[in-house]
Amino acid sequence: MHGSGFFTVFLIIAAVSLLLDWYVFAGLRTLTYYWESVKLKHLVTFGYLFIAMGVAITLLFDFGSFRTAKGMTPLHEWLLSIFLTLLFTKLFFVLILFFGDLWRFFYGIVNYFVKPKSRAPAPFFPARRKFISQVAIVVAAVPFTSFFYAMLKGKYNFKLHKETLYFNDLPEAFDGFTITQISDVHSGSFDNTAAVQRGIDMAKAQKSDLFVFTGDLVNDAAWEIKPYMDHFSQLRAPYGQFSILGNHDYGDYINWNSDAEKAANLEELKRHHKELGYRLLLDENVEIEKDGQKLSLIGVQNWGRSFIKLGDLDKALKGVDKDAFKILLSHDPTHWEEKVRYHPTTIHLTLSGHTHGAQFGVETSHLKWSPVQYVYLDWAGLINEKNRYLYVNRGFGFLAFSGRLGIWPEVTVITLKKSGRPKDGKSESV
Repeated sequence: MHGSGFFTVFLIIAAVSLLLDWYVFAGLRTLTYYWESVKLKHLVTFGYLFIAMGVAITLLFDFGSFRTAKGMTPLHEWLLSIFLTLLFTKLFFVLILFFGDLWRFFYGIVNYFVKPKSRAPAPFFPARRKFISQVAIVVAAVPFTSFFYAMLKGKYNFKLHKETLYFNDLPEAFDGFTITQISDVHSGSFDNTAAVQRGIDMAKAQKSDLFVFTGDLVNDAAWEIKPYMDHFSQLRAPYGQFSILGNHDYGDYINWNSDAEKAANLEELKRHHKELGYRLLLDENVEIEKDGQKLSLIGVQNWGRSFIKLGDLDKALKGVDKDAFKILLSHDPTHWEEKVRYHPTTIHLTLSGHTHGAQFGVETSHLKWSPVQYVYLDWAGLINEKNRYLYVNRGFGFLAFSGRLGIWPEVTVITLKKSGRPKDGKSESV
């Protein structure tokens, strides 16, 4: 979405938020009506309005700086996150009040038509009951506390996901070969260096044979990764470290002074991949050799159904033996959905990221849900179609909303096994 379109959407949301504030204010006045302290009443009611409207107005006036070469900073993301927290809290609060007011409305209608004429006049609507406001507060506390947990703890609550995949045509030398994958670092969003290091330590502890990074090292600008160069350069593997670009790495979502400045930013980011010790694959392939046998690792630039389409799979496959065992790094899973799984060349395993699992959802042994599933067919974890596998990493970092709830940041370890045993991937999440 272009900046003007996003700004229009934000204005609409801000207007809706202000209407909700009026409704919440009315509910809070009911809640505090019988409090003895007038100062405390004003502190709760007008204090709420001051905070809610202050955050919205600050975001509105600072909106333009999101699109400068500075990009969206952690401060911007915290403001946006608090705004979203208050917005969802208000929605829950207002929903309860609305049902209470709906009851008042129907009660007033019934009372008007059935009450005896001799009865003393009474208001058409009965007064809003304090109990309803109390219930609204309790219900609204659920999203409020959940969102703040997501911001304070959840976004660095790293989880290890393990998959074991079996293939008939895997070269025997690679039986038991392990790959650690991280994706979507979005280094410009980080606000806790020690917490980031915990995630890196988790990835290092796996001691995998190969390390891959599947795109979005930054939010927009190459400088964002500089404070974390020493951290992410710790990720090493005996058979190398390989990376690709994601849609955010091209600098398309902020304004540059010139096309030359934007191009220079991309070249600087490519240099940073090299300085980190990562071999950046730009529509190309490399052979990984072990004990005289080989597999092909292929990397493409970003190709997305709704985002930049630069990746050229056919170019990346040039020189690859048709019978080779192939692993593809492609940032956006829609590339696999629309191109890779139907390609005449069999690509055994595709590793992607991009979706973040919306940074919000539910994942249990019986339920897997996120709002992102209404946009992406394949948005987290392992997918298998006719033994062509896709794994979508949930992301190491976060973007825009400075938090995660239910869909936690991820480090992935994939183990390749030679069949004779089940073909379907076995999943172990830690």
